[in-house]
Amino acid sequence: MLLHHHRFEPDTSLYDLDAFREELSGSRSPIAPFKTALRELQARLDERFRAGADIRDLVRGRAWYLDQLLAIAWAHHAWPDDGIALVAVGGYGRGELHPHSDVDLLLLLEDDDDTPYREPLTAFITFLWDIGLEIGHSVRSLNDCEREALADVTVITNLLESRLIAGPPALREKMRERLSAEHVWPADRFFEAKWQEQISRHYRYNNSEYHLEPNLKSSPGGLRDIQMIGWVAKRHFGTEQYADIVANGFMNDAELRILSQGQAFLWQVRYALHMLTGRAEDRLLFDHQRTIAELFGFRDTPERLAVEQFMKRYYRHVTALAGLNDMLLQHFDEVILRGKEALETVQLNERFEMTGGYIQVRSRSLFREQPAAMLELFLLMARHPDIEGVRADTIRLIRDHRHQIDDHYRDDPLHQRLFMEILRAPGNVPRQLRRMNRYGILGKYLPEFGRAVGLMQHDLFHIYTVDAHTLRLLKFLHGFRKPDAKDEFPVAAALIHQLPKLDLLWIAGLFHDIGKGRGGDHSEIGARDVEQFCQRHHVSTHDTRLASWLVEHHLLMSMTAQKRDISDPDVIRDFALVVRNEARLDYLYVLTVADINATNPTLWNGWRASLLRQLYAETKRALRRGLKNPPDRDDWVRETRSEARSLLRSIGIGSAQIDPLWESLGEDYFLQYAPSEIVWQTQGILAHDASPLPMVLISAPTLDMPEGGTKVFIHTRSVDDLFAATAAAMEQLGLSIHDARIVTSHNNWTLNTFIVLDSQGQPIRDPERIEEMRRHLVEELDDPDDYPEIVTRHTPRQLKHFKVPTEVLIEQDPANDRTLLELTAPDRPGLLARVGRIFMEQDIALSTAKIATLGERVEDVFFITTKAGEPLTDPMRQQQLRERLIEVLGV
Repeated sequence: MLLHHHRFEPDTSLYDLDAFREELSGSRSPIAPFKTALRELQARLDERFRAGADIRDLVRGRAWYLDQLLAIAWAHHAWPDDGIALVAVGGYGRGELHPHSDVDLLLLLEDDDDTPYREPLTAFITFLWDIGLEIGHSVRSLNDCEREALADVTVITNLLESRLIAGPPALREKMRERLSAEHVWPADRFFEAKWQEQISRHYRYNNSEYHLEPNLKSSPGGLRDIQMIGWVAKRHFGTEQYADIVANGFMNDAELRILSQGQAFLWQVRYALHMLTGRAEDRLLFDHQRTIAELFGFRDTPERLAVEQFMKRYYRHVTALAGLNDMLLQHFDEVILRGKEALETVQLNERFEMTGGYIQVRSRSLFREQPAAMLELFLLMARHPDIEGVRADTIRLIRDHRHQIDDHYRDDPLHQRLFMEILRAPGNVPRQLRRMNRYGILGKYLPEFGRAVGLMQHDLFHIYTVDAHTLRLLKFLHGFRKPDAKDEFPVAAALIHQLPKLDLLWIAGLFHDIGKGRGGDHSEIGARDVEQFCQRHHVSTHDTRLASWLVEHHLLMSMTAQKRDISDPDVIRDFALVVRNEARLDYLYVLTVADINATNPTLWNGWRASLLRQLYAETKRALRRGLKNPPDRDDWVRETRSEARSLLRSIGIGSAQIDPLWESLGEDYFLQYAPSEIVWQTQGILAHDASPLPMVLISAPTLDMPEGGTKVFIHTRSVDDLFAATAAAMEQLGLSIHDARIVTSHNNWTLNTFIVLDSQGQPIRDPERIEEMRRHLVEELDDPDDYPEIVTRHTPRQLKHFKVPTEVLIEQDPANDRTLLELTAPDRPGLLARVGRIFMEQDIALSTAKIATLGERVEDVFFITTKAGEPLTDPMRQQQLRERLIEVLGV
C-alpha cells in the first residue's frame, strides 16, 4: 500500500557525486563526463524502477541529482557577477522529473540589460544541449517575469513552481515577492482562469476520462488535474504541499490518499512509457498498454486479458481523481470566487436546499439516517433544471455514504420507486445518470453497470470503455430532443418526440452493452439483465418485453443496413419479421443512431445515415402493408417501372424511347434502383447513346437523392475486371467507396453505381472536382485492355499495418443464385482496389457490394459469382479465394 504521507530523502548511494567531481577535474572536456553521468544515473534509476522501487523516490531522486549536476555545470562557467540565477520551474520546479521530461529552466536576471551575460549564457545553454539534456529554457529579468506573468496565466503558473539551483537566493525571493497574489493574479482571477483552462482541456477529450488511448497528462483525471489542485491551493493558501490542504480543512485524509495513490500510479505508468519509448511520451497507446501490463506483472486469465486488467486499474484511479478534482474545485469555487457573495438559499424540501444554484443537504447526518436521500438528490436535480450541480460538502457526504448501497438497499421498494422516478423525469435524465456515475452511485445501485465501469473493448473500433460509451449514447439520445437536432438527425429528432415512453429508451440504452466482458453474446446477457431489472422495478410485462427486445436486437438494424442488400424485398421482409411492429422499429432506429454516434466520432456520415433511413422507410412500408401480404418481386418491379415511366413522360421522354432500353435491363435493375434514380440514369443513357466512350454520371447529394455520398453511375460494355479497374481509378482520385451496386443488362451493358466520399468522409459537391472525377474515370475505363495495368499501377505497395486479423467468410445466397463473401480486414488505402485485383486473378464477377468502415477496420460484404454467372460452390475455389485474400490483405 502506498502511504499518503511521503517524505523524500535523497539516496546519495545512487550515484557518487564526489567521484564525478574528481573525474571532471581530470578531464580535458567536461562534456563526456557529464554525458556518462546522465546515462549511468538513468540506467540505475531504470534498474530500480524494474525492481519495484517507490516511484516517488525515483521521480524526485532524478530531479535532485540533476540539481547537483546543473549546479556543478553552473560553477564551471564564468559569470560576471551575482545578478543572475539558475532557477528550476514548471514540473522540474516541483521537484518531479521523469526520464525524458523537459528540464524547465529560468535564467533569472536582476536587471533588464542582459549584455554582460550573453556570452556565458550562450555557452551554458549550448553546453546543456551538448551533454544531451532536453531543456526548455527562458532568459528573463525580474521586470520581464512580472510583465509576462501579468499577461499570461501559463507563465505565472510555470513560475509559481520554482526552486533555486544556483546563484543568489535573494534574486529568486525578489521574483517570488513580485509574483505574489498581492501584486499579480490574485487568487480569484487565477482560479477562474485555470478553471476555464481545464474546461477547455477536458472538452478536447470529450469530457471523458475513459478514452481507450488516454493522455496521462491531459485527459480528465490525469496529472494535469492533480496539478490543478496544487496550483490553486498554492495561490490561495500559499501552501507547498498537498498535505497543507488537509491542514486548511479543504481535503481530508481519505481524499489525500486518493490523490497520492492516483499520482503515484500515473507516475509509474508515465515513467514506464518514457523508459520504453525513449522519449517524452504521454499517450497510452494500445501497444504501450500491452507492454506496460506485462511489465507491471499482469497476466492473461480465462476471463480477462492482462492489458484489460491493467487498464481497469488505470480507469479506477483516474475516475477517482476526476471526481476528487470536481469536488475540490467546486469547494474552491465556493470559497475563492463566491466566498464574499451573499448567496441566495432556497429550500427544496425538508432534506435539501439550493444555495447559489447548487444543491446541498440540510443536515450532515441525512444520508446516514435516510439513505434513500442519495437517490432523491438526483431526482430533485432532474426535476429542477435550474440546479447547476452539487455543493462540495454534499459530494463528499455522497462519497462517504455510498457504501450503504447493497442488496438490501437495492431491494427496498422506496429506492426502486425513486430510481424509476429519475428515469421518468421530464428533464435531462442522461445528465443525472452521468452524475450518478461520477459520484459512484450508478455502479453501486446497478451492479451489472458497475462491472462495466472501466471495461475496455480492446479494438480500434470502440474508442471508449463500455460505461463511457453507454453514457455517451444516452447523451446523444437526449440530444435528439433538442431543436437543432433536426438538422443533423432529422428522422431521430422527429421520432424521439413520438415515442410513448422515454424511460424505456433510457433503460435500453443503459443495458445495451452491459453484458460485455462476461463471456457469451453480450446482447443476450444484457437482455436477461434488463428483464430482471424491469421485473424488480415493477415495469409492466409489455414494457419489459420491449426493453428486453431492444437490448437483444440493438445491433440488428445497423448490421442489416451495412451488410445486407436492402434493395432486396426479401431482406426487408426478413428484417420486418423480426421487428414485427412500428413501435419497435421507431425505438430501434433512435437507439441505433445514438449507438453508432457514441461508438466512434468518425463512424457517422451521410452515407451511413442514408442506409438507415432507407431501411427504416422500407420496413415501415412493409409493416403497414402487413407481413402477411408482402410484395412479390413482380409487384415491386411493376410499381417501380410505372412510377419511373410517369416521371419520364412528365419531362417529355415517351415510351418509344424508354421501352427498347428498359427491355434490355432485366428485372434486377428495377429491384435495385428507386424510380428517381432510374429517371436520372435513363436520361443519361439516352443522351449518351451515340458516344463509344463509357458514360459516367456523377451527382452530389440532393433533396431528391439524399444518399449522403456522391453518386457515380457508370454505363459501359460489361467486360472482365471492370470493378477492379474502377476501384483502382477511384483510389487514385482519393475517393473511398461506401457502396457498390453492380447490375448487368441482358445485352451485356453495365449499370454500376458507386457511392463515394472524400478522404474526410464527406461527399464531393464542387462542380469542378466532379467534372475532374468524370473525365478521369472515362479516360481510365475506355479501353479494357488497360485494366490489368491500371489495377496494378493504382494499388499501393506499402499498406499500413493494423493488428486486425483478416477474416473471410464465404456462404451461399440461394434465393438470388449467388455467393456471399464477407471480409473483415484492417482499413488502408487501396484496399478495394486490391480486392478487385484478387477478383480479377480468380475469375470472380461481382454482383453487388456493401462497404462498411468501422474505425480502422472494414467489414465489407460482396455478392459474387463466377465469370459464367454461377454461384461459387466449388470448395477448392472457395478455399483458394479465401487464402489469397488473407495472404494479400493480411500483410
